[in-house]
Amino acid sequence: MRKLIKIGAFILACSIFANCSNTRYLKPGQNLYVGAEVKVNPDSSSKIDNAKQVKSILETKTRPRPNKSILGLKPKLFIYNLAGEPKKPKGIRNWLRNKVGEPPVLMSEVRLRYNNDVLKSYLISQGYLQAEVTGDTVIKRRRGKAIYTANTGIRYKINEVTFPPDTGDLTHIINQNKDKTLLKAGDFYDLETYKNERIRIDNDLKESGYFYFSPEHLILQVDSTIGKNLVNVNVQIKNITPDAALKPYTIRNINIYPSYSLRRDSVLRRLAPLKYNDFNIYDNRNTYKPRVFDRLVFFKKQERYNRKDHNQSLNRMVNLGAFQDVRAEFLPIDSFKNNQLDLNIYLTPLKKNSLTFSVTGTNKSNNFIGSELKITQTTRNIFRGAEQLDISASGGFETQYSGQAKGINSYSLKGEAKLTLPRFIVPFYKPKSTNAFMPKTIVSLGYELLSRDTVYKLNSFKAQYGYNWKENQFKEHNFNPAAINLVTSNKDTADFAYKELVKQNPGLQYTLEDQFIVGSNYNFTYTNQMQDKRRHNLYFFGGLETSGNVWGLFVKNSAHGDKRLFNIPLTQFIRVETDLRSYYKLNTGVTWANRLNFGYGYAYGSSSLLPFVRQFFAGGSNDIRAFRARSIGPGTYQVINNNTGFADQGGDIKMMLNSELRFKLVSILHGAAFVDAGNIWLRKEDPIRPGSAFKLKNSLDELAVGTGLGLRIDATIFVIRVDGAFPIRKPYLPSGQRWVINDIDFSNKNWRRDNLVLNIGIGYPF
Repeated sequence: MRKLIKIGAFILACSIFANCSNTRYLKPGQNLYVGAEVKVNPDSSSKIDNAKQVKSILETKTRPRPNKSILGLKPKLFIYNLAGEPKKPKGIRNWLRNKVGEPPVLMSEVRLRYNNDVLKSYLISQGYLQAEVTGDTVIKRRRGKAIYTANTGIRYKINEVTFPPDTGDLTHIINQNKDKTLLKAGDFYDLETYKNERIRIDNDLKESGYFYFSPEHLILQVDSTIGKNLVNVNVQIKNITPDAALKPYTIRNINIYPSYSLRRDSVLRRLAPLKYNDFNIYDNRNTYKPRVFDRLVFFKKQERYNRKDHNQSLNRMVNLGAFQDVRAEFLPIDSFKNNQLDLNIYLTPLKKNSLTFSVTGTNKSNNFIGSELKITQTTRNIFRGAEQLDISASGGFETQYSGQAKGINSYSLKGEAKLTLPRFIVPFYKPKSTNAFMPKTIVSLGYELLSRDTVYKLNSFKAQYGYNWKENQFKEHNFNPAAINLVTSNKDTADFAYKELVKQNPGLQYTLEDQFIVGSNYNFTYTNQMQDKRRHNLYFFGGLETSGNVWGLFVKNSAHGDKRLFNIPLTQFIRVETDLRSYYKLNTGVTWANRLNFGYGYAYGSSSLLPFVRQFFAGGSNDIRAFRARSIGPGTYQVINNNTGFADQGGDIKMMLNSELRFKLVSILHGAAFVDAGNIWLRKEDPIRPGSAFKLKNSLDELAVGTGLGLRIDATIFVIRVDGAFPIRKPYLPSGQRWVINDIDFSNKNWRRDNLVLNIGIGYPF
């Protein structure tokens, strides 16, 4: 570590020195270009409100861009100069100069007249119709900059907007929707808004059958001669618009090729089609049942073309996950002389069977390292209805490589079968879904065996029946009306190792109880993270789960005083969880990410607390990173420092807050600084875990807080994350002594051993 610090200090010192001497490498007559400065109305009394914003935007539009700099230094230029002229086409010098380094940007590359025109054009597009821009250069000590003076004049506003007279079907549609116009009287002249208005009108016409119309067929005439810095806008259809764009089109034939390939093209076209409803299906292999296309294709014969049906049909076929290629072709009849289109849909199915194999590695904050192997067999279109059957088997192994529990091993075996049907299957009811996303009915069966060293084994059987559907691209719903989870354990309560384990880790006995969970669950997800251009993105997850509510009405109390199925206790609870995340882009390359996570579980009837597999946990690489996984809480309780390696503390209530500043360092390497806070609690005090109960007035005082720094390799398709964290607040210490900031001592070996936590993970923590 010290060597790295020394090397970094050396490079920094060299960069500072080189920053003052980069010009010494220039040839005679060359000057280094260091950037552009824009002055907005410097000699005018008419100031504009957004001068700083206009200045900033104009400076980004100047070319060329100067050499990249960090804190006023130019390290890439320094490396380029330091490497010198390579004598060989390969080698470290060539790599430093041409891959890492950056050649100097010279004043000779600056084109003032070109930049003047670019800046003036932008100002005019923003409504400064009388703008003028002049440029000049200043050179001092072989460093030069370009200075542009922009005199904007007064920004013009819209006075009135008129549309073409209502003389026919096309102009009637335009006038019918003119109240939706983006051009409002009193708004500033803005060229981008004008472009969007043309797109809006084109969309309205496409919805009414005008297949060949285009935004380029519209012209927005602007009259700026009316005075008072106002403009009149007149929307017109160009005289040169082709006849095909001026009439609506209807659908004549809908031809579907469900098993299409270029090799079979000529054979398929010679087939006699199967006529089903409005479709002509060309498929001698009977790949899909005809009724599948009722849910995929929204067009009807003799109806007008509309863009909504077009987009929804394509989206459904793509999102179905059954085709590797989807193509829709609209062909005019008789070379545009009439107003009919033939729709040809070409579908190339994915392979019926596929086998995938994956290997993953894990490194947890509780010093467990391991890997998992998974193999999945996928069978598509199993019942000729675009269904998908996934059968997977996996096995994993973990061992604790350091700490007091070094040598503790665990392994898991999993098996799952999942059948996905692309439609709602509801008894006695046929719901309809007409949006772009195909609803799914999912049936799954699974088994998992978890073995922790020689102490105990857990068996988990799962069965679930439910639905998944998207309301739109932002909102997704998951509803499982029937969800069963049976958990049993293999343990010897008389075994000495088991007794010691429970003694050192109170609460673990709840983990090993047999549990029968029979209920329903519903999850809702909202996200707009796919909209990269938004400055502020949000993600929200809300989940509700119940167990034993319905079954509890029909199951009588056993001799043990609780409700049982097959002599296994039936758990009864209601569990709610919310997760809200915010991603705010402070500027290019810097994002402030925050998360609020709350959970509450209410056990009732014969259950005194949530079953272990439904409890909340705190600590770990995606949670509060300064603490080991599942080691925080409940409340102010602390697990005794033991050599079992099993912290596994769960609770009925959880509150967590995370804040992380993410910033780009270089290329795909990103950095982060973060603070995590939170804890879990039991709804009722556990006598063997004092301080575990939730009390609202004490909840903030019982939060664990950690902070740290992280590095991420973000290659878009995968993210590798390394986070180093340490606690600054420990809830298990006496009240008034929980902040431990004054105890931080990175030079102390014992402090580092007890407090520094390294987390290695795949993907971002949230």
